[in-house]
Amino acid sequence: MTADHDADGELLDDETLEKLQALEARAYTAFDAGDLADAAILFGQLVEWTPDIPHLHYMRGLAHKYLREWALSLQDNLRSEQLRDEVDEATAWNAGIAATGAGDWAEARRQWTRCGIPLPEGEGPIDGNFGIACVRLNPWSSGETVYMRRLDPVRARVENVPLPESGFRFGDIVLHDGASTGHRTYGEREVPVFNAMQRLQQSDMATHAVFVQCEGPEDIAALRAMTLPGIGLVEDWTHSVRHLCLRCSYGTPHQHDDDHSDGETRDDDHWESERNLGIAAQGRAAVEKLMAVWTAAGSGRVLEAIEQREHPLPDPEPGQVWWLGQDEAEEQSS
Repeated sequence: MTADHDADGELLDDETLEKLQALEARAYTAFDAGDLADAAILFGQLVEWTPDIPHLHYMRGLAHKYLREWALSLQDNLRSEQLRDEVDEATAWNAGIAATGAGDWAEARRQWTRCGIPLPEGEGPIDGNFGIACVRLNPWSSGETVYMRRLDPVRARVENVPLPESGFRFGDIVLHDGASTGHRTYGEREVPVFNAMQRLQQSDMATHAVFVQCEGPEDIAALRAMTLPGIGLVEDWTHSVRHLCLRCSYGTPHQHDDDHSDGETRDDDHWESERNLGIAAQGRAAVEKLMAVWTAAGSGRVLEAIEQREHPLPDPEPGQVWWLGQDEAEEQSS
């Protein structure tokens, strides 16, 4: 607590100041423990006593942000902004995230401009090209990591076919956090990994798990090259899906004891004829037609099954500190 005046501008006595300092310590402890609802209440009590301290509004806004209460988070960040003499980048970013989550595009554009980020001209949702990055879906749960194409600083379209259990789809528009938790390789360069916070728009491309047999990678290449109405993307999950340790899921890949010393993947060592595919499509009929064309066009191609199951998006639970990068999480737990 850095101020010693109450809401009416009166000087606080030592006993009251000590109580407020203890209240602030409790608020930070609750936040650090992932008890966000309690943290928001405690920071709110502090704001009532000392409404002109910007970092208290910022912290309450941060708690509302991770509760995904966008209107409340935006309100707090705007008040924090008003109380500062100069631009605070963290406040502006969180205001931009909250405005995006709330669908307040005018305010989102204003905040990104305050951060010095060039934007496409116009009004409404930003439809720009902010490059390729990775996003951890449900970082409070499975933490599946997929590639995405960024439409604005915190909004992106999913570019992979996520596993059905994630609840996400190819083509979903997601809101992600502004701070990266690590990096992944994309081609010959590294791209940041961000935590997904919420799905903003569901794709019409449902996920179909398709199980096939084929004799070599050229068969899968042929399937991926086919284009039919209603088909969004074919992904060879046998090749692309890795079950990673926690550090790797945060985008900090490192050497494992059982890693290939020459960097080869299991597909380079030995072709597995049984393949698990993820196919994003508008309906089962489109998948059936695609697979019929594929199996008829080459020998040794066998369709075993097509499955399509919907799963709900899991919500974070109290006590989860899911927003930290791996290094931050380790530092906090030590």
